[in-house]
Amino acid sequence: MTGLLVVVAALWGAAAGALLPRAAYRFSVPPGEPWRRTCPDGHPLAGRLGGWLGWATCGTCRPRLSYGPGTALLSTVTALPCAALAAATGTRPELAVWLLLAPVGVLLAVIDLRVRRLPDPLTLPLAAAALALLGAVSFVPEHTGTWLNALWGALALGVGYYMLWRVNPGGMGFGDVKLALGTGAVLGWYGWDTVLLGTFAGFLLGALYGGVLVLVGKAGRKTAIPFGPFLIAGAYAGLLIGAYTA
Repeated sequence: MTGLLVVVAALWGAAAGALLPRAAYRFSVPPGEPWRRTCPDGHPLAGRLGGWLGWATCGTCRPRLSYGPGTALLSTVTALPCAALAAATGTRPELAVWLLLAPVGVLLAVIDLRVRRLPDPLTLPLAAAALALLGAVSFVPEHTGTWLNALWGALALGVGYYMLWRVNPGGMGFGDVKLALGTGAVLGWYGWDTVLLGTFAGFLLGALYGGVLVLVGKAGRKTAIPFGPFLIAGAYAGLLIGAYTA
């Protein structure tokens, strides 16, 4: 049963990831600029949900223009964490929440890596959706977790990142503070140990990445790096361990 569940989750992740390239392209603009409405050659974007979902290609351009991150890459990158979450969570009902939120996490990580921006239309709904969905799951039999802990986790991580931002606004963006609300919610579901583990993993991964950049001469000690991908990766790591040990 678990093997079949992992396969289904991987297929879901692959399908969801295939819909992300166009959203990644449209959201990947520097802070203060409006979201993209056209392809690089100026043709209006149209398609699923007003042109927000689907492959990053323009059918009007000749030859057919491809832009943004590759579909195969995002499909694979989304399928892997979905499969891992299914293996760790099993048939417990909260798996549905993890599978719904995982593609959003991948999308946010890609955007932050590209332009160092975490869009409000993604971070704030992510936090609200996490708490709402987990609240619904808390009424489903056989769940493992506590909604109140998820709420406290969101508040604790949000306040913690807000304080870090106030102390050093140049080293952390306010988008990270908003993202911490969502990651705190999913980590808090399995308790404070999972919150601490996921938070530590994020900072560790970010420090390792920054250290490698310094060693290879691509960054200095004060060079700012996008922290969102590591916050998300740490949350995935903590969630996997929390789900497996719950």
